[in-house]
Amino acid sequence: MVLNACLISEPFTIRISCGSFDDVRTAPTNTLWYRDFGYTGGRFANATRPSFIIPPLKTLRYFPLSDGPENCYNINNVPNGHYQVRLFFALLDNPNLDSEPIFDVSVEGTLFSSLLLGWSSDDEKTFAEALVFVQDSSLSICFHSTGHGDPSILSIEVLQIDDNAYNLGPSLGKGTVFRTAKRLKCGAGKPAFDEDLNGLPWGGDRFWLGLQTLSSSSDDQSISTENVIAETLLAPSFYPQSIYQSAIVGTDRQPSLSFEMDVTPNKNYSVWLHFAEIDNGVTAEEQRVFDVLINGDTAFKGIDIIRMTGERFTALVLNKTVAVSGTTLKIILQPVEGTRAIINAIEVFEIIPAENKTLPEEVSALRTLKGSLGLPLRFGWNGDPCVPQQHPWSGVDCQFDDTKGNWVIDGLGLDNQGLRGVIPGDISKLQHLQSINLSSNSIKGNIPTSLGTISALQVLDLSYNELNGSIPESLDQLASLQILNLNGNHLSGRVPASLGGRPLHRARFNFTDNAGLCGIPGLRECGPHLSVAAKIGMAFGVLLAILFLVVFAACWWKRRQNILRAQKLAAAREAPYAKSRTHFTRDVQMAKHQRPPESSRSSNNESSPHLLS
Repeated sequence: MVLNACLISEPFTIRISCGSFDDVRTAPTNTLWYRDFGYTGGRFANATRPSFIIPPLKTLRYFPLSDGPENCYNINNVPNGHYQVRLFFALLDNPNLDSEPIFDVSVEGTLFSSLLLGWSSDDEKTFAEALVFVQDSSLSICFHSTGHGDPSILSIEVLQIDDNAYNLGPSLGKGTVFRTAKRLKCGAGKPAFDEDLNGLPWGGDRFWLGLQTLSSSSDDQSISTENVIAETLLAPSFYPQSIYQSAIVGTDRQPSLSFEMDVTPNKNYSVWLHFAEIDNGVTAEEQRVFDVLINGDTAFKGIDIIRMTGERFTALVLNKTVAVSGTTLKIILQPVEGTRAIINAIEVFEIIPAENKTLPEEVSALRTLKGSLGLPLRFGWNGDPCVPQQHPWSGVDCQFDDTKGNWVIDGLGLDNQGLRGVIPGDISKLQHLQSINLSSNSIKGNIPTSLGTISALQVLDLSYNELNGSIPESLDQLASLQILNLNGNHLSGRVPASLGGRPLHRARFNFTDNAGLCGIPGLRECGPHLSVAAKIGMAFGVLLAILFLVVFAACWWKRRQNILRAQKLAAAREAPYAKSRTHFTRDVQMAKHQRPPESSRSSNNESSPHLLS
């Protein structure tokens, strides 16, 4: 399915209803969800939504482990830019299947979410959201099995936002992924999306969890207003004004505010705090002044909202990036004596360095290899072969190339995997390979001559397959080759002399169990060596001889048929003559028996006159 985006007035937006065969629209905003597309595998099923915040969709797509440990959605023709990517999860409506799968999720090769036990009973964990930059007009979202149930996905949203939204500067720009860890709308107990709050499309469609108190043990209170809030819906983040129309404030008994959340240790977090002075009891500067501490360190000192914004009912956004070594992120708003703290909204993002991808030409070569060798479905081989680093492709070894800034493939280990295809010539595009092991399969065809161009190759094991043809002379170019196993195939012809002598240089080569190979110790002797031209000439001569014999046989047969036909004609014509001769002979014989005695003949002769000439 191909969708064209137009960025003249509206951001690129696409929503997918996973497992659905038809486009779907959902209330209350009549949101359009496209039918399922872009997936690499999996199966569709009816869905059970574990949370009320999940879109009211009826189907999902799940990925059995038999379809491979990695499965992805690949969405093409996505304009380059900054995107909010959100995924909602659901459960299969089937009591016979695992009710709560546990799996990892990555976007553009970067792992950003891990579903843990109990996620289906926590509203905030029924979805995962990341802010990511698309730089090659395509977006890859992958699901990685951890062996505990089949990953299942209800919906995918790809929403373009302003390139400068949540900008932390050039050092933390396109090379980072923001995972939404928390987004709170304080003072309002009802959760809402930006669309529900009359937000603008270029701000995405953020989900705000309503919160009336920062903690169950705190003595704070909620306030709200209907006044218009200035400085909202502005670029680059386009915050809706509704998030500033409610707040949580301290009390005289407990003037400070405290918020605490669990985080992943040894990570960097970006904290965004939203303020607007909506308290009718505060109308001028210095009436509310407070400090902000994050994990005990002062992040902002002397915050006076009216002084910093110039007036009441005006939005103020503060941002701080902090490194967290423990498992807790704690924010304290500590008022200066005589005042009370206030907070309108909180956003917390985990800052994840974006993974460098594998060289595109090597990814393409592996996909060609996958199809040519008939790789079993259980291998998967979807997404990027090397990233996320926690989930590389099975049978593939990766190495990071500092000079290129990309991952490269330096090893293939696909021995004894039931492969039945052929080795494609494109394997030579994996120019960083040091080891290839395809032994103990049923691979057919010839050994590609292009293998000789992989200069770093040290180990080539193609033993115990069904390869035929001759050993390419190009393998002699592999100067680093130390192990060459071609035994147990159907190879034929002379082993290249240079390879035959290589074992003298501490290399280990094995050519045995190939009945047609010859020319080195351990194999049979070869006949006179003929050049390719000589072989062609000999074949041509044999062909001419066969042609001559065929023509000669045809001519002989034709002549023989002509002779037989002539004999038959002659026999037919001479039949009356032969009969006449037979009668004549009989008459003569009868006359001889009736002749008179000799004496009578003599007297008669003597009385007759003599005739002289």
